[in-house]
Amino acid sequence: MSTDQDLLADGRLTDGLLAHPYAVYDRLRDSAPVHRVTGPDGSPAWLVTRYDDVREALANPLLSLDKRHALPGGYKGFALPPALDANLLNMDPPDHTRIRRLVGRAFTTRRVEQLRAPIRRTADHLLDVLGTSGGPHGSTDLIAAYAAPLPITVICDLLGVPDGHRRDFRAWTDVLVAPDPARPQAAKEAVVAMLGFFTQLLADKRKEPADDLLSDLIAVRDEGGREGSDRLSEDELMSLAFLILFAGYENTVQLIGTAVLALLQHPDQLAALRADPSRLPAAVEEFVRYDGPALLAIRRFPREDVTIGDVTVPAGETVLLSLAAANRDPRRFPDADRFDLGRDATGHLALGHGIHYCLGAPLARLETEVALAALLERLPDLKLDGDPGDLRWRPSLRARGLLALPVTY
Repeated sequence: MSTDQDLLADGRLTDGLLAHPYAVYDRLRDSAPVHRVTGPDGSPAWLVTRYDDVREALANPLLSLDKRHALPGGYKGFALPPALDANLLNMDPPDHTRIRRLVGRAFTTRRVEQLRAPIRRTADHLLDVLGTSGGPHGSTDLIAAYAAPLPITVICDLLGVPDGHRRDFRAWTDVLVAPDPARPQAAKEAVVAMLGFFTQLLADKRKEPADDLLSDLIAVRDEGGREGSDRLSEDELMSLAFLILFAGYENTVQLIGTAVLALLQHPDQLAALRADPSRLPAAVEEFVRYDGPALLAIRRFPREDVTIGDVTVPAGETVLLSLAAANRDPRRFPDADRFDLGRDATGHLALGHGIHYCLGAPLARLETEVALAALLERLPDLKLDGDPGDLRWRPSLRARGLLALPVTY
């Protein structure tokens, strides 16, 4: 059996963790609460894996998301221009509070529920296309044909992004989430293309506002908001549009894909859900606990020395909180490695905790619920096509997801 060193590649969060995330996390969780590792960018970091420690750290105000608190020569991270980098994933209060308040009204559970019918129409259209191309029986890559186009359509409709740019955005996102070492310039080219795209999109929306979220945010920016303090800078506006589109697509496509895979690998659970589709909302919580779209939360930087578990982390060093490890911690979820739609999965950390809890969580939940409901109704004989061991995962610690999900129906 592989050792921690084999799987973690001498402390590096690289191929071992990508190939066997839950095996690595099981060992790390059992051996110590916090581990010194080398982060994805090559800089040193502290990895936290136990549920109680991760949950407490997610809500700890001493752990900052602002990169200005990082030590010089430490965290390198993902380089974005200021016009895309001034987003909620890099902010603490009061700026975080101000911007989240401005956009949060669009993502309340009540407002999101109004999207149920449009999401179902999109899901039915995509399944209609499968039926047209394959007849009553066929095979397809469910990621490319369904799990990816559904959330990109939903989030682009919400923001008001024209149809013609959606395929480009998917390609840019794929490059940024899982950079190809053989094409080192690809990520920079994608960032330049996205910056140009958002610059033009904002200009177009200012000329011709519409009934969409981006037009509303532009109005807040240009009119100064309803209160003097409710104001967005131009960089904040563009960064917010980027984050909503990026995260709204990326997290949901991965969640739909891993949820379908879990069901197909556990036919008893699939049969139970088919027998009682009303269990779907609760099932989504188990999907996201069992194999959520993020292995790690956004990195944090202690404002001062902080103790996590029994380890003191110096100010300015990088802290990585493993959401995936916390969600498989048997101290919190008994028999945690078992996929069980009957368990109470509430309290999972897949979507965060505290003030940085995922803004789009209600939308991700609803999209996953509707996507699976449509599949259960319309593709009753859905099965994996091929050996599960041949499935390929995206080589990224930023977003855990399948490169493809071949199925027959």
